[in-house]
Amino acid sequence: MNTKIKATAIEGSKPSRRKFFIGAGAAVGVVAVASQTSIGKAVIQEIGSTVVNKDDGYQVSAHIRKYYETTML
Repeated sequence: MNTKIKATAIEGSKPSRRKFFIGAGAAVGVVAVASQTSIGKAVIQEIGSTVVNKDDGYQVSAHIRKYYETTML
């Protein structure tokens, strides 16, 4: 009888894939909402202004700016 209680307690404390994806989905939702606030938009704008355009290397295009706006962490 005592071993059943221990086994149930161990199974209940195991991390599951479902809990992981629920937590990850919640985190993505929070980030999406936060990026639409005034502070989030200010951070996105600051990131865009700190990237230096180089003629021979990395170029910040409209596509890249949109990518940064949609992937705000």
